[in-house]
Amino acid sequence: MKKILFILIAISAILNVTAQTKVYKGTSSYSSDVICNIEDSKVYKKNSSYSSDIICNVKGQKIYKQSSSYSSDVIYNISDGKVYKGTSSYSSDVLMTIKDGKIYKGTSSYSSDVIANINSGKIYTGNSSYSSDIEFNIDGYVTIEEFVAIWHAVKYVY
Repeated sequence: MKKILFILIAISAILNVTAQTKVYKGTSSYSSDVICNIEDSKVYKKNSSYSSDIICNVKGQKIYKQSSSYSSDVIYNISDGKVYKGTSSYSSDVLMTIKDGKIYKGTSSYSSDVIANINSGKIYTGNSSYSSDIEFNIDGYVTIEEFVAIWHAVKYVY
């Protein structure tokens, strides 16, 4: 009996590790409102899991175009909460900084430079916390790198 219970728990853990995390428009949780989903560090269009529908992928601290892993296809690289253009590590190439649940323009940490506010999987416009200002919501936990990949898909692909 203990062996069966252990096997069921192990299978459940494995399924949860590879489960899709879905990203929905606004406050929705309807399957018709899925913008993209992330599975195995790959961001797919809508509810797809086809390799032809990969928007970008995460490897380490870098976000790559589609399913590429070539350095020439790096869209962003992330270090200490700072999101850099391509493979750059120059402060002039910081696009945004993610810190304390907020996304700031460039290297700023001023409240006037808040692009978005992140709270409980919901991404709000600017400093807002009103439900009417929810841009999108994520139905699971993601790493900062996966979040940046999702941000890219939501903001620049759709």
